[in-house]
Parts: sequence; C-alpha cells; structure tokens
Amino acid sequence: MSEPKKTLSTGKVWCFAIGQLGWSIQSALISNFLVNYYQPDATAIEAGQTVFIPQGLVIFGILTILGAITWFGRVFDAVTDPWIAHKSDRSQHKDGRRIPFMRIAALPFALTTVLAYWSPVNGLSKWNAVFLFVMLTLFYLFMTMYCTPYNALIAELGTTQKTRMAISTSISFTFIAGMAIAYLAPMIWGMLTDVVGDRVTAIRITFTAMSLIGLICMFVPVLTIKERDYVEILPPDHEQSAFESLKSTFRNKDFRVFVCSDIVYFLGITMFQTAMIYFVTSLLKLDESMSTIYFVLMTALSVLFYPLVSKLTPKTGKKKLILIAFGIFIVAFIFTALMGKWPVSATAQGYILCVLAAPAMAIFGILPQAVVADIAECDELETHENRSGMFFAARTFSMKMGQAVAMLLVTSLGSIGQETGIGYRLIAVAAAVVCLIGGIVFATYNEKRVYSKIMK
Repeated sequence: MSEPKKTLSTGKVWCFAIGQLGWSIQSALISNFLVNYYQPDATAIEAGQTVFIPQGLVIFGILTILGAITWFGRVFDAVTDPWIAHKSDRSQHKDGRRIPFMRIAALPFALTTVLAYWSPVNGLSKWNAVFLFVMLTLFYLFMTMYCTPYNALIAELGTTQKTRMAISTSISFTFIAGMAIAYLAPMIWGMLTDVVGDRVTAIRITFTAMSLIGLICMFVPVLTIKERDYVEILPPDHEQSAFESLKSTFRNKDFRVFVCSDIVYFLGITMFQTAMIYFVTSLLKLDESMSTIYFVLMTALSVLFYPLVSKLTPKTGKKKLILIAFGIFIVAFIFTALMGKWPVSATAQGYILCVLAAPAMAIFGILPQAVVADIAECDELETHENRSGMFFAARTFSMKMGQAVAMLLVTSLGSIGQETGIGYRLIAVAAAVVCLIGGIVFATYNEKRVYSKIMK
C-alpha cells in the first residue's frame, strides 16, 4: 500500500470512529433483542409481548423457525462479505474505494433494522415469519455493504502502529458505546409502555429513535473524511475474481489461525449477549430493565480498562492479552451458568458478572482488529498485493459464521426447560467451552513472525 498523502488527525480518527458507533447501534438492536422479541419467555409474554411467529422446535426436530431465519441471514451475510470486499478492493470511484459503498448502504441499513420489528400481521402468523426472513436478509446485505468497506479503512488509514492502535481504541470505544446505547432499550420501552399503553408499540418507537441516531452517526465519516486525501488508490495489478482473492487471503497461515479462533470467540460472546436478558429474567428472576443496568455497567467498567490495555500492548504484545481475555470469559460464563444459585443476592450476582467480564470486553474490543491489520500489512509486504478489504471481509465472515451458529444454539437450547431455566444455563456452559477452544487455537498464532516483518 502506498504512503497516504495526509496523516489522519485525532479529530478525523474520532470522525471515523463515530461511524462504528452508528452501525453498532443497528447491529445491537438486532443481535441483542430479536430473539427475545420473536421468541419471548414467560416474563415477556406476561408484560404484554405479542407472539408473532410460530414457536417451538419445528424444523428437523431441533431448530426453531426463528433460529432457521437468523441462521440463514447470517450465512447469507457471511457469503456476501467476500463479494462486497472484492468490489470495494477493485473500485476506482472518484471518491475512493470504501466511502461510496458506505454512503449507499447507510440509509437502507437503518431502515431494515426498524422494519425487522414491524410485522405486517398483528398476531401469530406464518406471513410474519416470511416478512422477517426478507427483512433480515436485506438487513445483513446492507450491513455488509457498510461494514466491510469501513473495516478495510482501518488498515489503510492506520499506516503506523501508533495510528492503528489509536483507531482500534477509538472504534472499540464507539462500538461498545453503541452496544450500551442499544441496551438502554428495555428501560426506555418500559417507560414508554405506560405512555402508549402497548409494549410492542413502545419497542418499535424505541428502536426507530435509536436507529435514527445510528443513521446520523454512520454518515459522519462519509461526510467528513475524504478518502483520497489519506489513501493512495492505485489500479489493481491484475484481475482476480472474488473467490481467487479470498483463496489468496486464506493461504496466509497466521490469518487462518486467527480466523479459526475468532469464529469460536464470536460464537461464545454472541450466545452470552443474546441470552443476557434471559439470564436476568429467568435465572436471577429480576425485571428485564436490570439487563440495561448490567450491560451499561459492564460497558463502563470495560472502558476503564482501555488505557491499561493500550499501555500493556506494546510491552506484552497482542497475543498474550487476547489469551488472558479468553480465560476471563471462561470464568465469567461459568459464573453465569450458576447464577441464581450463588449465596448472594440476585442483584449482587449481576454486578459480580459485570466486574468479571469487563476486562475481557476491553481486550477483545481493541486488539482483534489491530491483529488483522498487522496480518494484512505483513501479507502485503510478502506478496506485494493489497487485499485489506478481503482480509477484513474474511474476518467479518468468521464473526458472522460464529454468530449464525450462536443464534441456532440460543434459540434451540433456550427452548429447553424454560420453566426451570436449564436451557439458559446450558447456553452459558456452551459459551465457556467454545471460548476454551478459541484460546487453545489462538495460542498457535505466530505473532513474532508477523512483528518481524512489519516492524522493520
């Protein structure tokens, strides 16, 4: 990659990071609440939640309809990543390779986020399932169109380790802030329900307002960063299909190791985040609004660890800290599996979980993106091919495959013994197991070799 014509200022770093705040709000509205909305537990139904789609294990005797829909959406999303990345890598648009894609995708991305909760039939109907299938498929398409080019800019704008860490730290902060904003939703719709008199209407108003905030944020980098001022965009040396480019990307052994560990990490963390509201209502027997308090607290605590992570990374390297984070998550998920049984109050157990999980959230919030940027730079030095977009698309592919399987497991395991909560405990145990596997795999990542290339 050629030297950028300008160096990214601190102000522009944060303008870029605001885009992550926007898309993380949209993503969290789907990943954190879709299952609870369409497969409500007894607590949600008692609170007035309408059942919109058929429930139960109805596909092959193991999958729910919701699980199948979300799984397909994630797989479709993952498959389109390389295609969008390839188009972006080879774009010769006058405004750059990445920004034009983000500009086109932002509005439909936000719109489909809202429409996913706007079932056409106000009651149980198979047509609601069909409508949800269409909306989720479109949601994931536009999410890919925005996020894949956005992530590719991380390596292209962050041309030094200092700048790369600044970008990684800022976007991790805005990502987790977006998640925290989205997790305010139960508290907001709880207050709105008393005003509008209907839980479903209150949820839809809440999500519409949050999605609008996210849309405004997604346009900030599009309108404030002129890509060609910072990235020299050269014509591609030779034509290569998306599949060939993807194959070339996966020939990198270090990247294969990272992707394998990343898949199981996202499998574990998505199971945890998706089931969080169930852990609060079914295991701790607390009001669903407490899930907002816990997640916001967990987010705030993780942010406090950001300076420490940034300070330790140059001394210890990224690999060691990520392995520590895997271990922390294992402990936190095992603790979650036993929530409601510890000899302290239910409320205190939630606070303990926040403290346990926060350091790992900080580490995984900052470092994985920087690891991909390191590998992409190393690969470019070795192959003389710039495939930044494809590297980040392949990383996003791993994230989405992990999330797809997580949705299947959460909807299937969560339907087991809802009265006793055994299914939700199994979700936490499964999350701990996959994090153990992820840590073992990532232990084989050859960080020294990558550093030896990019630090010259």
